[in-house]
Formats: sequence, structure tokens, C-alpha cells
Amino acid sequence: MARSISIIMLVTLLTFAPLCFSRKTNTGYLYPQFYDRSCPQAVQIVRSIVSGAVAKETRMAASLLRLHFHDCFVKGCDASILLDSSSGIISEKGSNPNRKSVRGFDVIDQIKSALESECPQTVSCADIMALAARDSTVLTGGPGWEVPLGRRDSRGASLSGSNNNIPAPNNTFQTILTKFKLQGLDIVDLVALSGSHTIGKSRCVSFRQRLYNQSGNGQPDYALDQYYSSKLKTRCPRSGGDQNLFSLDFVSPTKFDNSYFKNLLASKGLLNSDQVLVTKNEASLELVRKYAENNEEFFEQFAKSMVKMGNIFPLTGMRGEIRKSCRKINT
Repeated sequence: MARSISIIMLVTLLTFAPLCFSRKTNTGYLYPQFYDRSCPQAVQIVRSIVSGAVAKETRMAASLLRLHFHDCFVKGCDASILLDSSSGIISEKGSNPNRKSVRGFDVIDQIKSALESECPQTVSCADIMALAARDSTVLTGGPGWEVPLGRRDSRGASLSGSNNNIPAPNNTFQTILTKFKLQGLDIVDLVALSGSHTIGKSRCVSFRQRLYNQSGNGQPDYALDQYYSSKLKTRCPRSGGDQNLFSLDFVSPTKFDNSYFKNLLASKGLLNSDQVLVTKNEASLELVRKYAENNEEFFEQFAKSMVKMGNIFPLTGMRGEIRKSCRKINT
């Protein structure tokens, strides 16, 4: 009898073992070992292709990281951002935050193609983006983390959600914080995730108002260092040059580190949404100071906040689908 009970207990423990390392969401469980049996090479395939893409163009790391962010803030982490417009679907790619800005779709296509060859219709596009974001961070010198997996792909997109939910460069601090809170993220997540601006670039059109007309009165943003401002003006004039690119972190633009926070304390944040972290809220200012002083604390919190963001309303179980192509729903 005792031996029978022991066997039952052992079977029960083995059955639920993955849950010990999982992360419960409001729709189901995500856990790092999700593809261990169904597609054991999945994580390695994603890492290999992302590594090649970043080696070819370092900026791609920031682009893939941003792609995941812009997806999760609209309908959750469900790969809705990857869908092209089609019958019944208006793509999020044409929204104000994404148009002429979000990139990396070809890399995701390449990863999906390789995974479909290895294990057809098994790995979701949403999970591909979550893994690519982690790998992009590591490849540029940032922290790593175990990515909970098991997301499924949506069968629709939300252009209005993309236009309204994603924080904009000219939003007020309170508006940005509210947009984060609506996704279940707090002020610590806001500051830590803003640290992703330690890599990547931004367009002139995204910060021009700081140089010439911050408050609608024809005056610049006096919270911006004047020498830095004058350098920006040389390639970001009052009109024209909208698509000219500038490093979000001019000190170490291709290295994932805490220079971004040091720049903010020196009044050299590029975007208004960056600088308000030190000028409009005491709690966020203290977090900026902490991460500027301690790179390890920034890395540790960034990893935690990325896992938390990756758990925004995922589709699990039988909800959604595993797309054959990330650009269109299955037929």
C-alpha cells in the first residue's frame, strides 16, 4: 500500500514538475522548457539567426527588442504586430508608433522559416519575438534570462490599440506611467525597461520639438543640455531631415549598459520620454540614480521586467493559433 502511494506521488511530481519553473499568467502557464520535447532545437535556432543578423547590423538588436515591446503593449504578447493587412485585418505596422520606424520583420521571417523546417507549426511567432529580444540584449552586452515560453499567436490586430497604448516620445510622464500600469507594469518596470534605450536609434521627427518648440511657445526644452542640443540641431533642423537617425545613447550606442541613465542625469536624454524620468517624478529620479550608479542592479531589474512584460496577456492553451507564416493567419 505504502509503495503504491509513493508511486502515485512520484508520478504526480513528475507531471507537474515544469510548473515549478513556470510563470502563471491570467490565461495559463508559460515555462522555459515548453519546447524541450516538441522542438528541442528551437531556442538554439533563434539564437543562431539573431546572432547572424546582429553581427551584420548591430542596430538590429535594438530593433528586435523594440518589436517585442511594441507587440506586448497591444493586445498582449501575441505577435499581432507581425500581421500584414488582409481581408478583415488592418495591420499595426501602419500605426503612428510603428510606421517607418519598427523593423526586424525579415529576421523574424527567417527564424520562422527555419523553425518550420525543423518542427512545422510548433513554435509561435510570439515566442520567437520573446526569445529574439532576450538574445539581442545578451549579444550587445546586456543581461540574460530564462524566457518563459508557450505563447500562441493572435488571429487579429489592433491599429487603434497600437496608436493609443504604446508610449510616445512626447507623452507626459504621467501618461507614460498610466500606459505601463494598464499593462500591469509599475514605475520600476518603466524606468528599467526605458534602459533599453542604451542601444538603438531614434529619428529627428521624434525629438524635434525639444530643440525648437517644446511647449508650443517657440522655445526649446531647457531641460536639455545646451551643448548637446546644439550638436543635435546640426542634423535635425526646424524642417526637413525627419528620418535622420540619432543614437539614443551617444556615449556607448551599441553596448547594452547603464550609460543611458548617466546621460539622463547629465540632461542628455534624447527623447522627452527619456528626460521626464528625472525631471517630473522623484521616485523615477531615484531609480535613475540607482541604475546609473550600479550597472548590476540595472541588469538584474531589466531581466525581471522583461519577463514580466513578456507575460502581458499571452494566448495559451487552445486560444489563438501557431501561425505557419508570421505575416498572416492560417487558412
